[in-house]
Amino acid sequence: MEAKTPEESKSIMTDLVLPSETNPLNNLFGGDLLARMDRAASIAARRHSRRIVVTASVNHVAFNRAIPLGSVVTVEAKVSRAFNTSMEIYIDVWIEDRFSGDRTKANEAIYTFVAVDDAGHPVKIPPLTPKTDLEKLRFDGALRRRQLSLVLAGKMKPHEATELKALFMD
Repeated sequence: MEAKTPEESKSIMTDLVLPSETNPLNNLFGGDLLARMDRAASIAARRHSRRIVVTASVNHVAFNRAIPLGSVVTVEAKVSRAFNTSMEIYIDVWIEDRFSGDRTKANEAIYTFVAVDDAGHPVKIPPLTPKTDLEKLRFDGALRRRQLSLVLAGKMKPHEATELKALFMD
C-alpha cells in the first residue's frame, strides 16, 4: 500500500452558528460542535483509507473558546497518524472575526477512526508520511497518545508502552 500525506485527507467544513444551535448564553452547544468535528474527521478518515470508517473514540476535546451566535466557524481535520486499521484524526476549530476576517483557533480535538469492510470488519489502511513540522509533531505524539489510551483501557500492559516509558526514563 502506498503511503499518503496528511494533506491528502484534509477536510474543511465552514458554517454559520444559528440561533437553534446555541445555549442560553448564545454560544454554540458543545454537542453541536462535537457533531461537526465528527463529520469532518470521518471525511478525513475516509479520504485516507478510501473505506467505510467508524468512530472508535474521542480521545481529546478542548473547548478553549466559546463560539458565539452568528460566528463563522471552520472545522479542519487531517489524519495525523495511521496504524494498521485505525487512524488518529487531529481537528482544529477556527472562528472568523466578522469585521477583519482574521481567524482565531477556538478549539481542538483528537478522534480515532477504524476503517471497515462492508461487513463491519476492520481492514488494513495505507501508512501516513507527514511533511510539515506540525504534521511531524502530531505524528510523533500520536503513538504516545495511542499507547496511553490502550493502557487506560486495559488493552496494553504499562510495561509494554515503550513510548510512554521513554518520556519518564533516561
